[in-house]
Amino acid sequence: MIHYIDGALQDAPRELSRHLRACIETHPAGWSDLVFLCIGTDRMTGDCLGPCVGQLLKSSSSSAFSVYGTLETPVHALNLPETCHSISVLHPHPLIIAVDACLGQKKHLGYMTVKNGALFPGAGVSKKIPPVGDISITGIVNIAGTLEHLTLQTTRLSFVIALADQIAQGILKGIPSNIL
Repeated sequence: MIHYIDGALQDAPRELSRHLRACIETHPAGWSDLVFLCIGTDRMTGDCLGPCVGQLLKSSSSSAFSVYGTLETPVHALNLPETCHSISVLHPHPLIIAVDACLGQKKHLGYMTVKNGALFPGAGVSKKIPPVGDISITGIVNIAGTLEHLTLQTTRLSFVIALADQIAQGILKGIPSNIL
């Protein structure tokens, strides 16, 4: 089930955290590391949501989780397989939470989604990239339709940063206290 949270609401981070915590608690206790895989590129405004979230999480100074994908070291279509391999080597039993921007319906613009299950990076721009993650978080940064690459290039940076901030706050509030 996909949970939609309106990023414009004041309690959006709390709502995201509630759904994220519920998703984490449904996973068996066999995982040893919590890993955030923040996907996107800093070269396209609409697609920089993941690296912005990664940057905010990295700056939280928490050692309770690992972050892959920041503004300095983004994880994107070209290095995603290599990054996933590194995660599997460095974190033998991870719970991977994948974060990415996505395009959606006009009525969901500015919403965040949380769901149990893999994320399909690049689906909005017709890229065939293998699914990643055990839990998915997305931010709907613009409207799907035609010319998706142009849509991502012309998405307002201030909008993406505000949505990334809401997601990062929700994540930090949503990590169960026994992990922190």
